[in-house]
Amino acid sequence: MTTQDFIAAALQEDIGIGDVSTLASIDKDAPGKAVLKVKEDGILAGVQLAQQIFYHLEPESKFSIHKNDGDSIRNGDIAFEVSAKVHTILQAERLTLNCMQRMSGIATLTRQFVDKIKGYHAKVLDTRKTTPLFRAFEKEAVRIGGGVNHRMGLYDMVMLKDNHIDFCGGIEQAIEKTHEYLRTHNLDLKIEVETRNIEDVKRVLAVGKVHRIMLDNYSPEQLTEAISLIAGRFETEASGGIRLDNIEAYAQTGVDYISVGAIIHHAVSLDLSLKAQITS
Repeated sequence: MTTQDFIAAALQEDIGIGDVSTLASIDKDAPGKAVLKVKEDGILAGVQLAQQIFYHLEPESKFSIHKNDGDSIRNGDIAFEVSAKVHTILQAERLTLNCMQRMSGIATLTRQFVDKIKGYHAKVLDTRKTTPLFRAFEKEAVRIGGGVNHRMGLYDMVMLKDNHIDFCGGIEQAIEKTHEYLRTHNLDLKIEVETRNIEDVKRVLAVGKVHRIMLDNYSPEQLTEAISLIAGRFETEASGGIRLDNIEAYAQTGVDYISVGAIIHHAVSLDLSLKAQITS
C-alpha cells in the first residue's frame, strides 16, 4: 500500500458520503488557516505525512513547516501551519492528528531507549508488533526516533522462530531446508534463527548458513556467554523482556542489536492539537 492509497482509504473511512457537519455549517469556499500546537514535550514525527494529507485533499494548500520530523518539541511549540479551505482543514484534522500523535509517541519512546544505550555498540530494533496497515508509518517513527527497522514483513527476511523450528523438527533441519529453499528459488534473503538457550546456540554454530542469531529471553549473563561462543561469526540480537530500566545491561554485553517491541506497542500518543480559523 502506497502512502496515497493509505490516505485515500483513511479519509474514505472517516468522511464516507460527506463531512455533514462541515457541509451544513460552513461555506464550501471559505478560506482558513490551521496551526498545529504541541501540548506535550517529546520527539515530533509525521509532519511529512500531514503535509501529504493536506495536499491530497487540496493540492493548492500552503503548508509552512516550523518543526521537522525528529525535532525535540516542547509544550507550546508550533509544528506547522497550513492555509487551505476550511472544508479541507476540517476533513484533514482527525487523520492528521491520529497519525502524528501516534507517530510522535513512538518516536519519543524510541528516543528514550536509544538514549539509554548511547555510546554502546548495540542498536535498538523494532518488531512486527505493529498496527495493521499502519506499519510503514510506525516503523518510520522508529527511524525518526533514532531506532533501526527490523524486517518489514514475512517476505523480506527469513526468521526461523521457535514454532518454525519445532514444526520442522529441529534447528538443523530448519536451517538446512531454508537454505535450500532460498537457493532453489534464487532468493537473496538474510536468515535469522531464534535460540532459547546456550545449547541451541551451539547447534546453530555447528550448522552455520545464517546471518544473525537471536538470543531470546536470555539474561545479560547468559547473553554474555552466548556472544563469547559466537565470537563474531554471526550478527547477534537480544530479544524478550527488555525495558528502559534494563536495556543498558544488555547493551553492555556487546550484542549487535536489541529488539524492543514495546517501542511501538507500548508507546503512548503525544498530545497535539490542530486549531482552524476562517480568514478573510
